[in-house]
Amino acid sequence: MAGPTGGARHRGRAGSALRPPVRAGPGVCAGPPRPPGARDHRHRPRAGAGGVRGPGRGPCARVSWRRAGAGAEVLAASVRDFVSGQQDGRAAEVAAGVKDGKWTVLQLVEALGFCLENTDPRMRGRGIQLLSQVLLQCYSQLQEKEVLHLVLFYESRLQDNHLVIPSVLQGLRALSMCEVLSPGLAVSVLKAIFQEVHVQSLLQLDRHTVYSIITNFMSTREEELKGLGANFTFGFIQVMDGEKDPRNLLVAFQIVHDLIAKDYALGPFVEELFEVTSCYFPVDFTPPPNDPHGIQREDLILSLRAVLASTTQFAEFLLPLLIEKLDSELQSAKLDSLQTLTACCAIYGQKELQEFLPSLWSSLRREVFQTASEKIETECLAALRALSACLSRSVLSSDSEDLLDSFLSSILQDCRHHLCEPDMKLVWPSAKLLQAAAGASLRTYHCITHSVLPLLLEQYTKHTQSSQRRTILEMLLGFLELQQKWGHVEEDESPLLLHQAPVCSVVFSALLDPSVQLQLVGIKALTVLGSLQGFLSSSNLELVVDHLIRLALHEEDSQSSEAAMEAAGSLAPTYPKVFSGHMVPRLEKELQSEREESYYKRHSLQQRCLQALAAVSTHTSIVKETVPILLQHFQNVQKGTKAKNTQDVISVCQSLHRVALQCQQDAEGCWYFHQTVVPCLLAMAVQAAMPESTHTLPGKALLEEEVLAAMIPVISAATTHLSPELAAQSVAHVVPLFLDGDVSFLPQNSFPCSFQPFGDGEHLETQRRLVALLMAFICSLPRDVAIPQQEWLLRELLALSCSSNCPFTATTAAKCFAGLVNKHPIGQQLDEILQLAVNRMEPSLAEGPRRTQALTLLLWVRPVLDEWGRGAGGPSLALTVLPAQVTKALVLRYHPLSSCLTDKLLGLLGDTELGPATADGFSLLMAESPDVLHKGCHADVRIMFRQRFFTDNVPKLVQGFHGAGPDVKANYLKGLSHVLNHLPKPVLVTELPTLLSLLLEALSCSDRVVQLSTLSCLHPLLLEAPQIMSLHVDTLVTKFLNLTSSPTMAVRIAALRCAHALTSLPTTVLLPYKGRVIRALAKPLDDKKRLVRKEAVAARGEWFLLGSPGR
Repeated sequence: MAGPTGGARHRGRAGSALRPPVRAGPGVCAGPPRPPGARDHRHRPRAGAGGVRGPGRGPCARVSWRRAGAGAEVLAASVRDFVSGQQDGRAAEVAAGVKDGKWTVLQLVEALGFCLENTDPRMRGRGIQLLSQVLLQCYSQLQEKEVLHLVLFYESRLQDNHLVIPSVLQGLRALSMCEVLSPGLAVSVLKAIFQEVHVQSLLQLDRHTVYSIITNFMSTREEELKGLGANFTFGFIQVMDGEKDPRNLLVAFQIVHDLIAKDYALGPFVEELFEVTSCYFPVDFTPPPNDPHGIQREDLILSLRAVLASTTQFAEFLLPLLIEKLDSELQSAKLDSLQTLTACCAIYGQKELQEFLPSLWSSLRREVFQTASEKIETECLAALRALSACLSRSVLSSDSEDLLDSFLSSILQDCRHHLCEPDMKLVWPSAKLLQAAAGASLRTYHCITHSVLPLLLEQYTKHTQSSQRRTILEMLLGFLELQQKWGHVEEDESPLLLHQAPVCSVVFSALLDPSVQLQLVGIKALTVLGSLQGFLSSSNLELVVDHLIRLALHEEDSQSSEAAMEAAGSLAPTYPKVFSGHMVPRLEKELQSEREESYYKRHSLQQRCLQALAAVSTHTSIVKETVPILLQHFQNVQKGTKAKNTQDVISVCQSLHRVALQCQQDAEGCWYFHQTVVPCLLAMAVQAAMPESTHTLPGKALLEEEVLAAMIPVISAATTHLSPELAAQSVAHVVPLFLDGDVSFLPQNSFPCSFQPFGDGEHLETQRRLVALLMAFICSLPRDVAIPQQEWLLRELLALSCSSNCPFTATTAAKCFAGLVNKHPIGQQLDEILQLAVNRMEPSLAEGPRRTQALTLLLWVRPVLDEWGRGAGGPSLALTVLPAQVTKALVLRYHPLSSCLTDKLLGLLGDTELGPATADGFSLLMAESPDVLHKGCHADVRIMFRQRFFTDNVPKLVQGFHGAGPDVKANYLKGLSHVLNHLPKPVLVTELPTLLSLLLEALSCSDRVVQLSTLSCLHPLLLEAPQIMSLHVDTLVTKFLNLTSSPTMAVRIAALRCAHALTSLPTTVLLPYKGRVIRALAKPLDDKKRLVRKEAVAARGEWFLLGSPGR
């Protein structure tokens, strides 16, 4: 302990000395020591010391003395209130006063003198508690000498009554965080704790405080603690021994890990340290429900594993423990043991593993051969791979035994012979074990494949059944895929190159086999062989191309054909010259051939040629060969008759779209595709839209909605990944084409008349349809690309969307307008164009003769989501598509006007004429846009816009529903159902109690769209919120069973799925309805639609099992 010198000074008074504390045993008060800085009340302060005048020496001095006296009185009052147990909040006030400089820690100690020296341990404990709480908040303001005396005082109090110890530890924790802690004090504190405190007899929080003190000192006083040597380790072992609380264990495990990782001396206590941590292995912990601390079993497992796998010194104790746990019946213990073994192999060497290798291999082999758990098998294979890699890494001396060879020999001896029995149960477990060992290192791969590869090739030749050959080839494929890990190797080292000819022969024979499944495995093997640089010779490559062409074009089974195309696309970047010189010309020849075959066969062959040309276009040099072929074929087929050639044109567009997607990651290929394809498509479309050509059959197919819809993704995909500089070059040509009729950049620009898609006149209606292509291009540009004549373009699009009699034209114009508005910079220009749009829309929605036309167009809002209403028909006018499109554009970017437009849509829900179609518009607002307003087209889409829309508008929908008349209530239910159906499910679950009654009412609505949307919304809620849904089980059962008889197949299927999902509710709630539901579900079993019958069987079977044992 420190002597009486060096006390802290306080304002004009000589430094108070700490008297040596009187030692006493725990619980015995033999006269508590005077706290640091406590006054001896027998002495008065000396006058004049330190510049502080005594009373009576001038008015200023008297004022200062009074203020000081008043502050001391406030502090003393706060101390008395806290110590008496009346007001715990006084501790925060005192700490704030110390921080603000109203009083010092020394003054606090002096004020606490009466209780710190009290004989009642409770009184002393309250005093030390107050001091500790203040120190926890003000430790950074302490001086070095203050810290010294406080540490000495707290150390002495560790021998005090057990009621005092928790507060003492809190004070030491505060002092352990002081940067001015003198050298040696950290060691002194820890020695005192190790000697005087029985940690495991303390409460959880107090034990956690001890761990925190140790952690603080280890992070700031590492060298001092290392000076203790193994004594520090032994002291911590005593502290941790017997710990059970998971909160403390996480900290304790981290301390042990730091002990090892930072090279603290373990001395003779290695086994003790292992025992004190390994006693928790495997971790058996189930967190209590509603645990506020959030500690999971996985947290403890990973923390303990980090300790056990942190040093090789634990190996002789840990490996026998892991082997023992592998033999247990608990799956969790096996998994934990295997994962720990895998982690240990990262630092172990042959020395640590040598003694235990036979037992480890025996346990791993047994688990893989016998287990029915896929998880355990996966972890066993990972552990075997780690063991093999560990043995491969070890550096051997000249006279030491090579354990890797003997270990691999054991694996081959136990597994190799099973490969000769492709129909037997152990063939795949044996193959997996061999492949796991072979995948550890290049050395293990060579060792295993030198033995296994010839055997597999022999067995393939020996067995003739396709199923057996498929099994053998799949095993061979596994070893071929491992070769990809090591890349190109020298010929004299690779066992695969030594057997090049027989391997190729086996793979090629599989491609010729009539079995589709064997062909598919052969195609996979061919892809792997092709990825190995230098493996296939030039003659073999030509043979590969021949096989791929045959399978892609002429194989009857579509699986083999598609797999061959995918393989060609995978290999083409590796061998671009081979595929460009051999495959592309043959595909072109097949595409242009005029064989005397049926239309169906010729059409099918052309389809496959187009698909193959697209699939192989995975390298820029090949793209430059295939794109002209596809465009030439496009020109040829669009000149035919509409009936036959519409689908052919769409097929070419689909192939071009695939090529565009494959080019997006290559800047050169992307720009080539864009500048080649986009002008060509525009030229052909403009040619077809000329008035003279619309009266003749050739070219008219390009004006069909289906064809234009197929061209849109081609142009969009060719544009989205352009650099801003190249996009600016392109937009400078395309926008003048539509605004000024400038066709100079088109490859075929000799047209019979001008191109004026925004002009007036019925004869220009076909040209207006090409606004869809403008939309595809301009709405896919990056946001930072400036669009020439943008304001003029926006006005033309706005006028067209409000005046066109063609629904397709009006819809695409509205989408294009919305896409531009979404990306438009905020400012006066945007406000003006939006105000103009609002002024154009409001008259269209007012009373008058055009309201019916507006309603007709609003019916297109829903089909627009499905690529402009496939299969829908009927005339319509573009008067109210624009509100929905513009509102969505603004909702996505949180524009202030979006709320105004949304309120207009909410108002229209109460309109008997426009209400139903307006309700469908809410689906447009919430759903993902397939073509324009999505992130892939660089649209401004803010995060959580759906949640924001829900928060702002659902209360208005609910309010409108309650205030609406009975004839329009369904409109509000439909709008609400659409919003909820697209809302993220976690958000929906939190709002479920307030909205569930409306959803249940929506099920009674006669509108099939409302029914389907509501059922889709309820299905996940039945699985994720069963407790809430069970409160309405009677209503749910009744409504679901009624909807199973709906005339709409989709509604019947959705209702049956919901009836199936009802079984996730508590069994006790469902049992009264079991018989009724089973009887009701008997009728859908005879439904005329197979998909309905399938859902009915699944739902009824689950209800039959309801309440049965083991369910």
